[in-house]
Amino acid sequence: MVDQSHPQTYESIGRDYSKRRRTDPRIAERIHLALGGATTVCNIGAGTGSYEPTDRKLTAVEPSRTMISQRASDYPVVCCSAEELPFKDNTFDAAMAILSIHHWQDPAKGLAEMRRVSRRQVVFTFDPELQGALWLIKDYIPEILEMERGRALPIETIANCLEAESIESVPIPWDCFDGFQAAYWRRPEEYLDPDVQASISTMAQLPAKVVARAMDRLSHDLETGDWSKRYSALLHQEEMDFGYRLIIA
Repeated sequence: MVDQSHPQTYESIGRDYSKRRRTDPRIAERIHLALGGATTVCNIGAGTGSYEPTDRKLTAVEPSRTMISQRASDYPVVCCSAEELPFKDNTFDAAMAILSIHHWQDPAKGLAEMRRVSRRQVVFTFDPELQGALWLIKDYIPEILEMERGRALPIETIANCLEAESIESVPIPWDCFDGFQAAYWRRPEEYLDPDVQASISTMAQLPAKVVARAMDRLSHDLETGDWSKRYSALLHQEEMDFGYRLIIA
């Protein structure tokens, strides 16, 4: 099995991560609103710095030096894991984790640490079962669903760990700027791009022959019009719900 822990994953696949994984302003607005009046924020599993607010005092936590090297902001960065945060209790007004907890080695422990160091928690993540509705997974790479089930916690489990006050659906716009897994649901040709594949951790971690075989089928279906016949209704949608959720505690 592929080691899916965050540091090992992104030391190997994260070298050009910042090219495709960029802040989408519509999603950022939701996240920043969820932070409420927090003036001090800890971003856990911060990666290259997407979605970090610019109007607050922020400390980033990131275990991968490859990811840290791509950060553009001047916020301080602590190189450590979510499970061993080197901060005192209630150091921060809020802590945020953006599409990162599925890479933590012990998510329950990381969430407990998140609660310990902050008075408010904001988690942007996804429901692994609802991801299966994405045509990329359903028709071309069903192996992704197995991987997601093995590494991603159910939304209810995360909410219970945090004693969350709300769970909000976050529909994905058709022209999403951030190249995560479901971002190109209305732009299927984008998945054929090796840079796109490298920025989606499931595609980057699966055996290359599995992804290549799936992309050959997708390329054929795009050329013949078979994809459009099956999914023409998507081309008229502005946004879709593929299980992405904002959990606020």
